[in-house]
Amino acid sequence: MFFGPDSETWKELKPYVPAGTDPDDKQKIMAAAKAAKEELKNFLLSSLQMQHVVVLAGSGTSLGPVTKGPSMWTLWDYCVNANPGTGAVTRTVSQAATKVIAEIGYVIAAEKENIEALLSRCEAYLQVKTSPDVTTFITESKKVILEKCSEFIDPADAYQLAAHRTFLHRLSRRRVRDSRLKLFTTNYDLCFETAAGRQGLVVLDGFSFTQPRQFDPRFFLYDIVRRPTTGDEVGTPLEGVFHIYKLHGSVNWSRKSDNEIEVEPKPTPDSACLIYPAKGKYQQSYVQPHLELVSQYFSVLREPNTCLIVTGFGFNDDHLSEPILAAVRTNPHLRLIIVNPSADDLTARPSEKNKYWETLFSLAKQGEDVWLINANFGDFAEMIPDLKSLTPAQRLTRDIKLLADSK
Repeated sequence: MFFGPDSETWKELKPYVPAGTDPDDKQKIMAAAKAAKEELKNFLLSSLQMQHVVVLAGSGTSLGPVTKGPSMWTLWDYCVNANPGTGAVTRTVSQAATKVIAEIGYVIAAEKENIEALLSRCEAYLQVKTSPDVTTFITESKKVILEKCSEFIDPADAYQLAAHRTFLHRLSRRRVRDSRLKLFTTNYDLCFETAAGRQGLVVLDGFSFTQPRQFDPRFFLYDIVRRPTTGDEVGTPLEGVFHIYKLHGSVNWSRKSDNEIEVEPKPTPDSACLIYPAKGKYQQSYVQPHLELVSQYFSVLREPNTCLIVTGFGFNDDHLSEPILAAVRTNPHLRLIIVNPSADDLTARPSEKNKYWETLFSLAKQGEDVWLINANFGDFAEMIPDLKSLTPAQRLTRDIKLLADSK
């Protein structure tokens, strides 16, 4: 389903037709779905033609039975329980975790099995009291998180990152005269980098091209062009190049003793340059290199003629959600597309869920350029139209429509 500006109801893309439905009614339902698909396709085509296309990808892009990335509950399971990964209904909290939970006063029944809340409580506790047990628990938890976000990618599984490959392939086929695709992600894992490598795409990630690869924001200003073999003509931008900004760090970033950030295959939990799950993510975002990456994020949201695609992100991080809300209200040239498999549920009872969902849904109903698509990451990747597969007649129709819409 999807919901656009001024819509009264969600529009079904895959309608449910109960058995025994009258043939005329069935035909009307199927015709409405076909019209909705065509509307969404044309909308996405026009969106990808905007000068700037920006993506914010959250943990939802790495979850699911195919990609197999760890969920927040999985991280709790392996950090806290003595029988992790067993799928047992009765979970046994480890002795070490039991001791720490009792010491810091964390009440599971009230605050649920939330690894972010637990680590936040541990960090706050250490601000006022020294505790070897709590310190050890935090260190071991960071080790688990680093391992779980690193080990799930299977080099031999050709289908594991199929959605990522399709997503990047189709978005990277934009016109070379437009700005490069900018992909911001809160994920630590290497799903997008690995998928880009398998797809033959070039990733500009803010690190040098020399060894050791060190972080320097100047590299975001560089680009790759194809120079002609003869003559002195200026080169043309190379296809398939995009920028990636890992807002919370990466499993292959290591902070050295001189405070330089380098790419390293397996950093230790202490040296890994990550913003681990905790309520203090907002404060940690103002330490390099995260400060530079967040600054880039703020900057692109103010650019005119920008399409922002938010996928797999639950709007639970205030330091990333607030700028989006501000941009929708203040940037008249921003188009926001939110993709979430639970979008209909999150907007049905917004007061019980999240204030951002309530506000953004309200803005969409008021006619702001906010679109919500009820789909998972893999389904959305397939929805993205392949720009170079259009026939000449389709391209002409698209260009005429874009020209008409711009007037």
